[in-house]
Amino acid sequence: MRKAIVLCFMLVYILPTFSQEGFQLDANKKKVIIPFKLINNLIFIPININGIDLNFLLDTGVEETILLSLEDKNELNLNNVEKVNLKGLGKEESIEGLKSKNNTLSVNGYSDTSHSLYIVLDQSFNFSTHIGIPVNGIIGYSFFKNNLVKLDYDKRKITIYRDSKTIRKKIDKRFTSIPISIERSKPYVQAHVTMAKEEIPAKLLLDIGNSDAVWIFQDINKYFQVPAINFEDFLGKGFSGDVLGKRTRIAKFRLDKFEFSNPIIAMPDSSSIKNVMMVEDRVGSIGGDIFKRFTVVFDYKNYKMYLSKNSHFEAPFQYNMSGIELQNEGMQWVQETVQLQTVNINAAEFDKNGERVNSNFKYKFSLKPIYSIATIRKNSPAELCGLKKGDIIISINGVLGYKYSLQEINEILKSEDGKWLNFEIERDSKILKFKFQLKSIL
Repeated sequence: MRKAIVLCFMLVYILPTFSQEGFQLDANKKKVIIPFKLINNLIFIPININGIDLNFLLDTGVEETILLSLEDKNELNLNNVEKVNLKGLGKEESIEGLKSKNNTLSVNGYSDTSHSLYIVLDQSFNFSTHIGIPVNGIIGYSFFKNNLVKLDYDKRKITIYRDSKTIRKKIDKRFTSIPISIERSKPYVQAHVTMAKEEIPAKLLLDIGNSDAVWIFQDINKYFQVPAINFEDFLGKGFSGDVLGKRTRIAKFRLDKFEFSNPIIAMPDSSSIKNVMMVEDRVGSIGGDIFKRFTVVFDYKNYKMYLSKNSHFEAPFQYNMSGIELQNEGMQWVQETVQLQTVNINAAEFDKNGERVNSNFKYKFSLKPIYSIATIRKNSPAELCGLKKGDIIISINGVLGYKYSLQEINEILKSEDGKWLNFEIERDSKILKFKFQLKSIL
C-alpha cells in the first residue's frame, strides 16, 4: 500500500473563516455531482484553472490550493504572481514557491472566480510517479467551506448541495452527526485511541489527503508511546522532506459510536513534524483508510461531520508487507499482438509463392508504464531476498509489469500473509529473478 501522502503546509497568509471567498454553486444549481478516482484511499478530481483542465488531490488537511506538476501544462496562465516560502512536514527547511491571486477555478458548475493558489517550483516534489496518474495539485479548505460536501466512497462521487431544510432533514435521518471544530482552516474531531489497555481522548485532524487510517505523534504526551511491536517506515513526503516514523497496531480506535479493532496506525517521529504549526491539543490525524469505510458529509459552516457506514466498513486493515515502494519511472513503447474479430479474405496477405498468410492478428505499439523500486525498507522481505532501490520491474508472478496499474501492484504487496511473490527485474542491464514471501510483523 502506498504510504500516507503527506500534504500539510503552512504560510503566513490566513484566510478569514467562512468569508464569501471560496467555491460557490452556480446560481441555477441546487447541487452538483463530481466523479472521482480513488487511488490508495485518496480522492482525485478534475478542476479547470483559467481554462486549462488539471487533476487535483482533494485534501481536508491543507488550507490553500497548491500546484505541483505542470510539465505538460505550459499553456496555463496564472495571475498576479509573487514569491513565497513554503514549509511543512519533513525534516528539511522551507522551499521556494510562488503565490498567484485572482484565478478562476471550476468543476461541473462549482466555481471560484477569485482564487489564490501556491506553486511549488521544485519539480522533484512530484508524487504523480507514486500514484500512477498525473497529479497537478492539491485543493483543500476553499472547496469545503461554503457548502455541504458529500463524499460517497462506494460510488466514487462527490455531491455538493446548496444548503436547505430539505437536504438537512435527509442527512440528519440517514447519517450520524459528529461535532467538529474548524481551526486554521482545517477540521478537527475528538476521537478515542486505546493503547496499553487504556482508552485515551485524542484531538485529531480530519485529513482525507492522508492514505493511512490514523496518525498519532510519537511521545507527544505520556499516553502515546510507541508499542513494543512496530517497524521503522517511510510514511510519506512533505514540503520539507521525507516523513519517517513507526508503523504499528493499536487495540482500538473509536470515532463517536464507530469502533475499529486492531487498526494499523503510523507514528511520525518528532523531527518530521517540527515544521508543522500545531493547533492546541492536536495529537494526530484521521486518514483515508478510515474515511473510505463511510459515506461522509462535511458541513464546515455548522461545525459538523456526518457519517454513514458503507460496504467497506468491515474491511481488514492492511499494509505493504513487502517493504518496497514502487514508482512510475516513465513510459515505454511496447509491441502487442491484437487478435482480430473478423478476417477479410479479400484483404488476406500472400507470400512470394502465392500462399495465403494467416492474417487474423495484427501488431500495435502502445505506451506503457515502467515501474521501479523507489524505496525499500530495511530488513523487509524484499530487501532480504536481494531486491534494491532502482531495480526496474519486468514481471510480477509471471505477469509483465506494464500490464498492472500502480494501484494493482500495491494491492498485491498488501495481500495475504504468507503469499509468495516472484519478481523479475532489470539491474545494470541484466535480468535478475527474486522470490520472497509476504510476512506480517504486526
